[in-house]
Amino acid sequence: MNKKQCTAATKMIEILQNQGVECLFGLPGGSAIPMYDALAQSTMKLVLTRHEQGATHMADGYARSTGKPGVVLVTSGPGATNTLTGIMTAMMDSVPMVVLCGQQLTMNLGLDTFQEADVSGMSYPIVKHSFLVKDPEELPSVINQAFHIASTGRPGPVIVDIPKNVSSALIPEDTSGEFSLPGYNPLKEVNQDDVKKAATMISVAQRPILMVGHGAVISGAVKEVQAIVEKMQIPVVNTLLGKGCFPESHDLNLGMPGMHGTAYANMALCECDLIVSIGSRWDDRIAGNPDEFLPQAKKIHIDIDPVEINKAVQVDCSVIGDAREILNSLYAYLNKGNTQRWVKQIKRLKREYPLKYKKEGKLRAQHVIEEMSKLTKGEAIVTSDVGQHQMWAAQFFKTEKSRHFLTSGGAGTMGYGFPAAIGAQIGNPGKTVVAIVGDGGFQMTLPELSTVVNEKLPLKILIINNNYLGMVRQWQHMFYENRLSGVDLEGNPDFVKLAAAYGIKGFRVKRSADVRKVLNAALAYSDGPCIIDAEVEQHDNVFPMVPSGATLDKMLLSMPRNKKLEKPTGGT
Repeated sequence: MNKKQCTAATKMIEILQNQGVECLFGLPGGSAIPMYDALAQSTMKLVLTRHEQGATHMADGYARSTGKPGVVLVTSGPGATNTLTGIMTAMMDSVPMVVLCGQQLTMNLGLDTFQEADVSGMSYPIVKHSFLVKDPEELPSVINQAFHIASTGRPGPVIVDIPKNVSSALIPEDTSGEFSLPGYNPLKEVNQDDVKKAATMISVAQRPILMVGHGAVISGAVKEVQAIVEKMQIPVVNTLLGKGCFPESHDLNLGMPGMHGTAYANMALCECDLIVSIGSRWDDRIAGNPDEFLPQAKKIHIDIDPVEINKAVQVDCSVIGDAREILNSLYAYLNKGNTQRWVKQIKRLKREYPLKYKKEGKLRAQHVIEEMSKLTKGEAIVTSDVGQHQMWAAQFFKTEKSRHFLTSGGAGTMGYGFPAAIGAQIGNPGKTVVAIVGDGGFQMTLPELSTVVNEKLPLKILIINNNYLGMVRQWQHMFYENRLSGVDLEGNPDFVKLAAAYGIKGFRVKRSADVRKVLNAALAYSDGPCIIDAEVEQHDNVFPMVPSGATLDKMLLSMPRNKKLEKPTGGT
């Protein structure tokens, strides 16, 4: 008796539905047609993007804001290679993503045929794993493996490269999607001796600080972090990607440390005797020169990835495993110490060195972002591009909830903010989502305005428009004697007229006095997306600032007068 058959692509779509996939982001092409044909016969939503990079950033924003893997479906050759920037962005920030690529026929691989690219080969350094499927009956198993790998342990992107003759081949309908990965075991039992050692160090510390990173967000350790903070009265700093895991309105929250962190966070780190990193990899934006990072302090590192232990900064104690599980165990072993004097010192630092900016003159980006934070009570999901506006958003938009601040951290990808906001809005249809973007980064992915219109999303796109690549201009101003090169964005469009061309509501604000009124109007608008063009002061610099490669005690609170600054050793 003949078994019922279906195409491998049809079975793949069935597997995706079984995985709980709600939508796919992508753009079709010849090699992907069998998969798009199967998708057309399913109930899953397709978000048709205008560029494959936009698709990956949308999947990324969807994943970060929901905790579910984002899924991308693209064609071969340039369709696949256009995803690489978004894949690298996801890999650097540990974002679960499955990227399905069409590919040339298996018999044509290696012959330089039309739209052939070795995407699995060229992506190896920037993926958690990469598959090239040559046997149609293996496709269901590979798809399940891809989701398992992408979403377990330290999350990351997985590519599945699928030749057209594989996706269109007939296979038995009951082909199993079962798999076995004996060499992949990311969830190991937490070593309780390591937990006890960490608990002892925390309990005896006089001036401890918790540094909450993206790993704490990923593990869902919000309640566990708060419980330890309340029990031990330990101040908290959060990394850029850790924003929201501990409420920034809390008295013991010091905000972000590092290159453009708050002055009081950096000062507190310079005075602490213990720092506990929870799911943060001690990246160079915080550590500066890792050999000279906080020599006075003991260091504890809690991380799910053993590769990160002692990679950048040498630590005195490490606990490997899921942050939430570790913090649950840690809480039971902690003995309340005496941090009253330390907490008083922290509160004094916050009073004496607040974040500030000039209020006179032209409209300030900080003012616009701070006002948006107040009007949304810090509860909106915010995405950002990379540059000055990103740092001002980290400083002045106070995030109260986990998975509510999405930005490209490790990769520093301009063009991320707007499409990521589309993904976040699709994943969170009832929430306010605000994309805070620069006029430079926004133009890298602005064709996705068509996507946001087609999806009828009530997204707020706040453009911090200073007609410069602001962060590069700041470095040229501070360290290269103001020799400006390649940073003037003369030729920018009128963004309100551009919005109108897409049928999008446009707002413009030029004066400080109008900020609240304009933002209120934009937030009240719900008939689709809107753009707010905030024309801000062109020459503002982001402070505080720790020059790249320097130690935190070299922090600048403002531009030094009559002093030539040495060129920093690292990049922006």
